[in-house]
Amino acid sequence: MIKIFDYLGSLDCFVVTAQYKSLANTLGLTEWHEAVWIGRYFILDNDQGEHWFDNWELREKIEKQTNLLGIDPSDIFIVDPDRFKNGLDGPCHSDIERKQFWTDVLNSLHLSHAVLFAEARHLNEKRKFHDAECYIDDLEERIEKIKEGLENGFSSITQ
Repeated sequence: MIKIFDYLGSLDCFVVTAQYKSLANTLGLTEWHEAVWIGRYFILDNDQGEHWFDNWELREKIEKQTNLLGIDPSDIFIVDPDRFKNGLDGPCHSDIERKQFWTDVLNSLHLSHAVLFAEARHLNEKRKFHDAECYIDDLEERIEKIKEGLENGFSSITQ
């Protein structure tokens, strides 16, 4: 299992873990950031989910602090409770409750290599016909290399 996010409590935001970032880049899971595809699942499995962290105004508020920590503001993710409601039959919870829930969920989020490999194959197949420049010819070899590393006791192997 791979932890996806690290929570920076002092700034109330997340960054992608170094291990997941490396794996996502190796497997072609990175679009404009490594968590785009995950957001699609969280937001009812549709393309609107790719925008689950499009909250630049919230990032701007802590930009100075992130820069002091050596973190690029574009690499931080802030839970905006408004992005986790649709108003169709609710909301059922307050903004504070929704923010705490999603902060806990993202802080504890781990995904299996099987899920990561399946998504990499899925995205790569789509790219084969629609984004050839990003298509990864040797994806299966990369996956096998990672699997071999896992069998040999490494938590993750990337190129």
